[in-house]
Amino acid sequence: MANASDEFRLASSGIDHEGRLPRKYTGDGQGTKKDISPPLEWYNVPEGTKTLALVVEDIDAPDPEAPLVPWTVWVVVNIPPTLKGLPEGFSGKEDMGGDYANVKEGHNDLKVPGWRAPKMPSSGHRFEFKLYALDEQLELGNKVTKEKFLEASDGHVVGEAVLMAVN
Repeated sequence: MANASDEFRLASSGIDHEGRLPRKYTGDGQGTKKDISPPLEWYNVPEGTKTLALVVEDIDAPDPEAPLVPWTVWVVVNIPPTLKGLPEGFSGKEDMGGDYANVKEGHNDLKVPGWRAPKMPSSGHRFEFKLYALDEQLELGNKVTKEKFLEASDGHVVGEAVLMAVN
């Protein structure tokens, strides 16, 4: 049995100690301080991982009192396992080069690539950040969606790490 320090896990220095997602990471921020993708770090990537992928969803959409269907906020694929995280504001900066060169942002539920946390009609929405460790590089074509990724990753997931935050 692995101890907790060996566990594949996902963390963010941008989410406060109460698990709150600050406004600058949502559509409710002010001016240029909105819709910024939060910084993420991960630890103990499973052995045999060839690539990582991230799916972020508002699992309480449209309203925590009556959630209907999760809203896809961000999809990121082709993350090399050598990377230890994504910096704040990574979304939209696909020209970073180096280890980031092949990282690709998929389409969210606004049908555009990148991080988009919608304006929140109410507070208390839970955001689920799920990092997948995969044993194979996936061929996902040009337009990547959560659905396309989940279908292609079936049978290739060697680990998952989850981080929750609340708006």
